Amino acid sequence: MKRGGLIRMLVTFNSFFKENLFTNAFSKSRNQINVYIDFIPASKMNFRIMERDLQSPRSASNARARNRRKSTEAFPDVMKVNGSDLLVNDQNKYRSMWIRTYSSVWMLVGFILVVYLGHLYLWGMIVVIQILMASELFNLLRRAHEDRRLPGFRLLNWHFFFTAMLFVYGRILSQQIMHAVTPEKFFYKLATSFMKYQMVICYFLYITGFMWFILTLKAKMYKYQFSQYAWTHMILIVVFTQSSFTAANIFEGIFWFLLPASLIAINDVAAYFFGFFFGKTPLIKLSPKKTWEGFLGASVTTVISAFVLANVLGRFQWFTCPRRDLSTSWLQCDPGPIFTPEIFELPSGLPWKEISVLPVQWHALCLGLFASVIAPFGGFFASGFKRAFNIKDFGGSIPGHGGFTDRMDCQMVMAVFAYIYHQSFVIPQYYPVEILLEQILGSLNFEEQVLLLTKLKEIIDARQIQN
Repeated sequence: MKRGGLIRMLVTFNSFFKENLFTNAFSKSRNQINVYIDFIPASKMNFRIMERDLQSPRSASNARARNRRKSTEAFPDVMKVNGSDLLVNDQNKYRSMWIRTYSSVWMLVGFILVVYLGHLYLWGMIVVIQILMASELFNLLRRAHEDRRLPGFRLLNWHFFFTAMLFVYGRILSQQIMHAVTPEKFFYKLATSFMKYQMVICYFLYITGFMWFILTLKAKMYKYQFSQYAWTHMILIVVFTQSSFTAANIFEGIFWFLLPASLIAINDVAAYFFGFFFGKTPLIKLSPKKTWEGFLGASVTTVISAFVLANVLGRFQWFTCPRRDLSTSWLQCDPGPIFTPEIFELPSGLPWKEISVLPVQWHALCLGLFASVIAPFGGFFASGFKRAFNIKDFGGSIPGHGGFTDRMDCQMVMAVFAYIYHQSFVIPQYYPVEILLEQILGSLNFEEQVLLLTKLKEIIDARQIQN
């Protein structure tokens, strides 16, 4: 052998180790790695792995395919099929469960406090959550180096957001705003003028933002700017508008906000624990951690909870009475027939002779069925969206849960259904005097109300003379 020549040695290594390194240093390997070690005695010893096999066309194409698969896998851990393995057997999941439980307890305590404070504070909580959700979603597609070249572009997103907020809440809370001001005062005239011209005001605010966007367009930035413009409008339509129905439910009575929101939380918790202890069969590819066992167990739990919880909440006027102003005072009202208990006699042989049921409990069954079967698809939609952008969570503000958007995906779907269901099947189709008076007070100024009263008095006097 010549001095300075290369001596190639083929060495086969086992590639996997046992967990206990002290008992078994090496285990049988599934793959064997052929490593070529070159000894160069003329200079110094050099160890290197020959890349001869990787440079072949077939191996190169396989490497590119592996890279493509890797780039599309947003969650490598959760892409494993559950198969026959229970999630409870995964010891690493216990830590996640305790973190999630700890955060849930704190959120529950804060939520109960806000519910106790009343309608106005609940609405304020919804507005804060909407702002935080918008912030998470605005940041999702932003590029720092692009935004630095577009000064004031982020402010444009918030301009559209608060314009939408002014329009939506101006329509939803028009009656409450009119009742919050005193007649014959400056603020009453200001409020009536705003209600009358609200649509025009919001339209020109939007047009201002539209012109602002056009004037900020820059060469080589068009695609990024238009994508941000479209993304902002999608947030306003899909996220903000849906969640705004929650405010409408609150002022119709805390019951119509608290029950649907609680059912979503119950369904989420039940699905997590049923899946944790019994989950084996994957439910949907978008969320591999979701199992049929968790879905079915949560559905039964949610429907039963809806029937029971409606009976409890429906007996408190603080929950059932609608709020027609923006005050925080105590409420007293006629609960109406749906919150009036009905007595049903039970068959003989049971420990109870009769049972008291509120008619609203039958409505609650419909809400519970929707919360357990249809509302989870809001979460599946969010899961698919996150996979499309290769992210795990929308944010990290809530330990164990992700961001606020991760917690509100199903709530938004449920809020819209609860509002539509309440307006279609719960509110009577005729218009009682109270509602007509509220519409008159909200639509007419003080002089017009006096004129209407005079006209009504003349009509009533004329009918009395005829009779």
